[in-house]
Amino acid sequence: MDNLYCLRCSREIEAGQKSVAVFVFAQTTGVRPRQKSSAQRICFCPQCSVSLAMGPAPEGALNLAAWQMIRDIVGADPSLTEAAWESLHGIEEGLLPATGTGGAAPPAGAGSYFEF
Repeated sequence: MDNLYCLRCSREIEAGQKSVAVFVFAQTTGVRPRQKSSAQRICFCPQCSVSLAMGPAPEGALNLAAWQMIRDIVGADPSLTEAAWESLHGIEEGLLPATGTGGAAPPAGAGSYFEF
């Protein structure tokens, strides 16, 4: 299984590591034959998941729907928030890069925005 990257900060997410995945696909309704797109998996590391869930609502209907799903998941169980705090433990204040500017370079073809 390939390692994935957080869409927001490009941090590598290894198999089995805690994260939030949003699956997106489209299909026609009321049209025969029905057309379906392939599903895309969009991942967020624990830190970005919690940050997104606690932040203000984004612009756009699709972004708002995904944001609400992430809020529901983060709010349902404290383990994701605990994972975010554990990964920040020991990092001195002021050493975290600004959103989307630090960490490993994203793989070729990786996006950096969740907007449609």
